[in-house]
Amino acid sequence: MKAMTYHRYGGAEQLRLADLPVPEPGKGQLRLRVSACAVNLSDWEYLTGAPFYARMVGGYWRPKQPVLGSDVVGIVDKLGPDTPGFAIGDRVMGDVVMTRGGFAEYVCVPSELMVKVPESLSDAVAACLPQAGGIAVAGTENVTAGDRLLINGAGGGSGTMALQLAKQAGAFVCAVDNGGKVDWLRALGADEVIDYRAQDFTETGATWDRILDMVATRGPRRIAKALAPGGIYRAVGGEVRVLLSLLLGGAIYRGRHKSIGMLMVPSGRELTARVAALAQAGRIAPHLEAELPLAELPEALARTGHGEVRGKIVIRPS
Repeated sequence: MKAMTYHRYGGAEQLRLADLPVPEPGKGQLRLRVSACAVNLSDWEYLTGAPFYARMVGGYWRPKQPVLGSDVVGIVDKLGPDTPGFAIGDRVMGDVVMTRGGFAEYVCVPSELMVKVPESLSDAVAACLPQAGGIAVAGTENVTAGDRLLINGAGGGSGTMALQLAKQAGAFVCAVDNGGKVDWLRALGADEVIDYRAQDFTETGATWDRILDMVATRGPRRIAKALAPGGIYRAVGGEVRVLLSLLLGGAIYRGRHKSIGMLMVPSGRELTARVAALAQAGRIAPHLEAELPLAELPEALARTGHGEVRGKIVIRPS
């Protein structure tokens, strides 16, 4: 089978298109003929080995799994032992970020993470949903009408879906991203847009009831300035030192009625099914920039890592 592989941490230049044996499913696994696999920022982190938590999971010195790709949609091609509820020919979707392997023609995935794709969703749309949609749902939980929400990194897959959910809830949303996305984000419904290259949202004097930060780069003292009393800040990812400072230093601000911490996303079958149902109902719609063949994955990953993609890119391995 064709697969995009890497064996050393680094940039997109480490990726090579290779022929690998078709994998055999083990206990509790489904083998999928991959229809689509979305590109995520987590793929870039596993490719570069940074932030450090990517190496803690993916291998300290070199990658343990040579094939990236976690938001997978495919047709069940073979059943491993102990996979009740599935049959050959089922079209399924899921987030396999801990095992990866989706940027290939075939992949074996844990059946416990998979759900059947609603008939109304295309392969490409379904592939955009599990990880990015799960973050959007978790990040906008309990947002209500009148809340002031700032989304840092609003132009990516998670950010655009979080923007949709927040606007439906009646929130005022400020979208922060690079200048090339300003007009586009306004067209998506953002009430205010900040170009992070031109202005630091923590230095504007404005305060927010909620801040959802896709890539944390600021410590708790700077974040606290941008939070209103009773405000909640949640970081999705970022450098380990920054995340640690938020977890440890954030405790100082609890007495000031400001909550600073990490976003805990309850990944798994239940959340994927919930996101799929929201998409089926038309409440979230991923913004699909392009569907590309496997050979174009290196450029797609580099653009995702550098924050250049508007919404999502989906790879079609076969």
